[in-house]
Amino acid sequence: MKLRNIKPQIVVVGSSSIDLVLKTSKIPTANNTVLADSLKSFLGGKGANQAIATSRLGAHTSLISRVGMDPYGQQVLRNLDDEDVNVAYVVEDEDEDTGTAYVNASDEGNAITVVPAANYNLSPNDINEAEKYLLTADLILTQLEIPLKTVEYLFKKAKSLGKKIGIYAAPANRLSDEIIDYASFIVAKSTDLETIFGEGNHEEIIKHLPNKLFVRDGANSTSYFDGSEMKYFRKNPNTQSHNMGLGDAFTSGFSIALLHGNSIEDCVQFGNDVALKAADYRGSQKGLPYLNDFQN
Repeated sequence: MKLRNIKPQIVVVGSSSIDLVLKTSKIPTANNTVLADSLKSFLGGKGANQAIATSRLGAHTSLISRVGMDPYGQQVLRNLDDEDVNVAYVVEDEDEDTGTAYVNASDEGNAITVVPAANYNLSPNDINEAEKYLLTADLILTQLEIPLKTVEYLFKKAKSLGKKIGIYAAPANRLSDEIIDYASFIVAKSTDLETIFGEGNHEEIIKHLPNKLFVRDGANSTSYFDGSEMKYFRKNPNTQSHNMGLGDAFTSGFSIALLHGNSIEDCVQFGNDVALKAADYRGSQKGLPYLNDFQN
């Protein structure tokens, strides 16, 4: 992958939260009780994950988000500041607590329950207040842990300003035609395609959006249609891998490569490389790599 002598300007609009991770032997079903081996907390939220990931990969990153006026919120803000993320427009919400995610992690996979809290108070007005940062952005990134109406407004704002915008469409929700048409790229989980785009064969959905839709599946694999053929890339993590936040890591790596003028194929490969390194650590942020990790 080529790197130009630039420091990309990225604005991330999205969630900030604390992940509370329960390690269990299996995921409990209804009316079933299991004992947890441990309970640990990690910094998370798809917006904060992408802000920190792109900052570590050499971007000047600003985050537009909301946290509560509580200890979790202070922890999130301190961490973002330590990671050189501009937090001037991370609002401390007087009415809601900081968002949390409860993750049941087992050998069967992860089951995640998200409490959006302050994240769901992120509004179009917050977007307008931060317009001066949007004006300088080379790329805007967003996800779906904030209200869909705010995401839709953000896309309208990006279009009016002539800005590139990418979206990691998770947690899955139906995207409007306006979002799909204007997005510079869309990252989605393979299991979410029908929810996001409507009914249809998965390959047909992918082929309808050449070089725009990048589908994540299983052990760090990504597929897309390049206009003439389907492309598949896989970077298998080791058996001790952790899959929290890998979609955010991929999206961030893809974005950085794109802003350095690389081909779509190289962007996908770099996104997979970033996600592979992130998989070495539990939690969404600890394993996110730095740019110099790829320059040795």
